[in-house]
Amino acid sequence: MLKDITLGQYYPTKSAIHSLDARTKLFATIIFMISIFVVNQFWPYLIILLSIISVTKISKIPINYVIKGVRPLRWIIAFTFVINMFFIHGDNIIWSFGFLNISDLGLRTAIFMALRLIFLVLGTSILTLTTSPIALTDGIENSCAPLKKFGFPAHELAMMMTIALRFIPTLLDETDKIMKAQMSRGADFESKNIVNRAKNMVPLLIPLFVSAFRRAEELSIAMEARCYRGGDNRTKMKQSIYTKQDYLAYLMTILFLLLIILSRFINLI
Repeated sequence: MLKDITLGQYYPTKSAIHSLDARTKLFATIIFMISIFVVNQFWPYLIILLSIISVTKISKIPINYVIKGVRPLRWIIAFTFVINMFFIHGDNIIWSFGFLNISDLGLRTAIFMALRLIFLVLGTSILTLTTSPIALTDGIENSCAPLKKFGFPAHELAMMMTIALRFIPTLLDETDKIMKAQMSRGADFESKNIVNRAKNMVPLLIPLFVSAFRRAEELSIAMEARCYRGGDNRTKMKQSIYTKQDYLAYLMTILFLLLIILSRFINLI
């Protein structure tokens, strides 16, 4: 399951999506996230799904590689679906058993929430898969640059966010190594008994926390050894420059948002 987590990982290849400026992809991702919550019908989700498939094809990333990032969250999605289905009540009751009731409003809301979570994971995964950590740091910093006039720590925030994303695959690899070491000593992480699996997680978490703090200390020492003092007066080897592809991507993103907003007023399904 750990290998299924794609968030924070970078898929190196040459494509039109990879070559876009990080600021463009950040803007597109934010608009995509907004559009997911703007939708109030089912049929616009088909447009969103087709958009994800199209972007994935253009980025030359295997679709299965993107989809498998949803698998680790399947229990959270299922839990959210069940909670919304049983605890949101409507006038039209579809199914009833004792104190449990399922209404059309509850079922509709449950499906909406599940789709939103799935599309959120897919959209954010495409951002990290097509943007290197360094480019993502520069994109966040440049996007927040106007806020520096008000004392906003744009560089520091971008650095923290990028380091957090960068360490996700590193910690996953570390977790996998610790799990294999514990399994060789008799630990059972695949038991169907949830209580036993929870107990076996304790010897896994302690060395994982120790390893995380050790890596954080090593990173801080490495940054100090290289005289890192924040973003003041720092130069960049690669400057962020917009191209025609970026402007086209901005235009397509805005048209996509307008189409999603327009869908609120078109009742089909």
